Amino acid sequence: MNIFSKITLTFLVITTSVIAGLYAYYPIDGYSSTKIARLARLEKIEKDSTQTLKLPKGALLPLNCIELQLTERKEDSVNAILIEDKAFAEKLKKVIPSGNYSLTILDMTNPKELKYAEHKESIGYQPGSVGKLAVVTALFKQMQNICPESWDARTALLKNKIVKAGEWAIYDHHTIPVYDIEEDKFVKRKVRTDDEFSLYEWLDHTVSVSNNGATNVVWREALLMAAFKDQYEYLTPDQEDAYFKETPKKELTLLANKIVNEPLRDIGISKDEWRLGSFFTSGANKFVDDIGGSIGTPLGLMKYLVTLEQGNLIDENSSLEIKRLLYLTDRRIRYAYSPKIRDAAVYFKSGSLYSCDRSNGKTCGEYAGNVYNYMNSVAIVEHPNGKKYMVCLMTNVLRKNSAYDHMTLASKIDEVINSEEI
Repeated sequence: MNIFSKITLTFLVITTSVIAGLYAYYPIDGYSSTKIARLARLEKIEKDSTQTLKLPKGALLPLNCIELQLTERKEDSVNAILIEDKAFAEKLKKVIPSGNYSLTILDMTNPKELKYAEHKESIGYQPGSVGKLAVVTALFKQMQNICPESWDARTALLKNKIVKAGEWAIYDHHTIPVYDIEEDKFVKRKVRTDDEFSLYEWLDHTVSVSNNGATNVVWREALLMAAFKDQYEYLTPDQEDAYFKETPKKELTLLANKIVNEPLRDIGISKDEWRLGSFFTSGANKFVDDIGGSIGTPLGLMKYLVTLEQGNLIDENSSLEIKRLLYLTDRRIRYAYSPKIRDAAVYFKSGSLYSCDRSNGKTCGEYAGNVYNYMNSVAIVEHPNGKKYMVCLMTNVLRKNSAYDHMTLASKIDEVINSEEI
């Protein structure tokens, strides 16, 4: 059964939930290079003297100001980088709450003198929407396989390949932003089976509003790339339908699982540190099964972020483009809501998953599960004063919405790091 399904058992209701469409990503001057329609709307508002974007300063960086921070450590192994600085760790552990809090923190203000701290870093959690980063990475990996010598060919594919949602995209209550440039009409609505967007826009829907159906479409397209290779660009809907109809479900399941997990193994993340085992909506289960379960750890996620900042996640162009997709350019929530990082550039993904048992009048609520209550965030924070750091936070605090606690912890972590000498 899909991890985002609703299961009703005797006296037990399990409700799953990932971050709703409350925030958006990608630099707002990125329309010309991506053709992501909602960016055209943001650019239009920015240039209109009668309107205000109402974004924090940290959300207004242009494309050319987004950079990878650890490229000069490109040749270093991740394990060589993630060696705990005892003094730094001691300061940070004083601000970490007791209970089910696990995190990793890397101060990369000075790439030559990195400071790393970890706390319960290897405990496994259900990653929720943070796991979508593996799907995004899978697509970029398959594009590299198709066009290894040309980044321009890959971005052209992202811009020009239009794909239909189909049954893979249902059912998801999260909305997506849809902007008609010619009519200047903007709506937020659920994904429909007849929706057609470019690969870039499906990626944006996956990251910016954490849409589960969009994530499935991205995963499906990565699967098709793996199966058809350089013929993918020319696939027709009839050929795709025939492939999924004629290929044994077990074969599709194994390939789908391989393409999202293999890139993680390639960068030294073990299956117990981070793996993805199921699609994000029930519509996909008509074609593929779940396998292996999903798990994430702060250590596995930090290995991912370090590799990204080194430019070693697939290649340097892919690393930078994934970082751009993670750039937070709208309303900030949870960890990213901290006022301490308002003026900072924040690259962010968050997710949650909770389960409620309301038998015998037990207390439970939205994002306040009493069986489990996962809330996870990965954040890259870059301050105007030069302070730069990364945090991977995973929690399972029962019977309370942890959003405020995450925000408070973000402020305390920021204070510690800003107290360090540059």
